[in-house]
Amino acid sequence: MSDGSYSAVADDQLAKLEAGSDVDLYNAVLDACELIFQLPERAQSLSTAITSAEWIRLRFPVAGFHPYKVFWSSSLNGPRVEAGFPHP
Repeated sequence: MSDGSYSAVADDQLAKLEAGSDVDLYNAVLDACELIFQLPERAQSLSTAITSAEWIRLRFPVAGFHPYKVFWSSSLNGPRVEAGFPHP
């Protein structure tokens, strides 16, 4: 995704999911990303936050695929998907 909406890590992870055999997981991750981009306020209300001294990342669950989460951030430029993987 060249527009900066996805980090290089997220791009790589999505490509691997797309090439994998679990189409339902891939589609569920894409649905989560779509909600993040289309309704960021709603996605934020359904996310938990992880903070460090440098940043805040939001952790949004992938529906039907516990423990998969999409990690994302929000700025004046809009949401950005940082990564997505199993996370307790």
